[in-house]
Amino acid sequence: MTPETITADAAGTFRLGDLPVHRIGLGAMRLTGSAAFHHGTPSERERSLAVLRRAVELGVNHIDTAAFYFSSLRSANELINTALSPYPDGLVVATKVGPHRDPQGEWGTAARPDQLRGQVEENLRQLGRDHLDVVNYRRQSQDSIAEHFGALAELREAGLVRHLGVSNVEPRHLAEALEIAPVVCVQNRYAVDRPDPAGDEVLRLCGERGIAFVPFYAVAGAAGEHGATAAHDDAVLSTARAYGVSPAQIRIAWTLHQGPHVLAIPGTGDPAHLVQNVAAGALRLTGEQAARLGAARDRAA
Repeated sequence: MTPETITADAAGTFRLGDLPVHRIGLGAMRLTGSAAFHHGTPSERERSLAVLRRAVELGVNHIDTAAFYFSSLRSANELINTALSPYPDGLVVATKVGPHRDPQGEWGTAARPDQLRGQVEENLRQLGRDHLDVVNYRRQSQDSIAEHFGALAELREAGLVRHLGVSNVEPRHLAEALEIAPVVCVQNRYAVDRPDPAGDEVLRLCGERGIAFVPFYAVAGAAGEHGATAAHDDAVLSTARAYGVSPAQIRIAWTLHQGPHVLAIPGTGDPAHLVQNVAAGALRLTGEQAARLGAARDRAA
């Protein structure tokens, strides 16, 4: 079996509420260019559209996006709408609200609770949808998310949003949200080279409650929004050699190994990388390999 013949169902399936998705998905931020949050080189439009269409051909049915994913010439939501509308049955598009950027790309203050409806409606407009499958509230520095999550719960009741999630949260924020409305997913930064005791606890709580845990920057590591890291621990490199795959694929495999409720959303604007990312869903680490990778993570703490 070659990477080109491996499809997203090889990673298994989990549910976002009542929506089944394959555990390997696609993050849309990279589709806009080399520096989605900066004024870097815009993407080649046709190449980005090709990535989206190829992802669906490979069985990807979970795409993560946001209205604030844009560069000087590209909007992730517009690319998704152009490439995939009318949307195929079973495709789940998850977005997030809370952060705000002006048309020049500069970050503004976090949205107030009463401004979230406008952000939801902007995602609806850009994506060409009458409702959003999943909306994550992305916490920035707030001590409490109750008012913001409550505002989204009202939009869920109004039918604009089907399911809700939270992002960048600690266990107390998850507990706070669950008091208000069901939570189908948590998006937190989480990676093999990024120790995070609070993140480990959220991962565990999500598993106990049947909530999807969706790490971001799992491949990027410390590089974050700038792209995939080039700095890999020896454990990652040796495991990659053992399988004859890239270090990025091992990072994805380790992510999925953290539990059946864990989803991966690696982002790329490169069709070849897309094929590799999807193929990583078929990798199965041994207990010994996973332990070695985990030990390296613990040493980094």
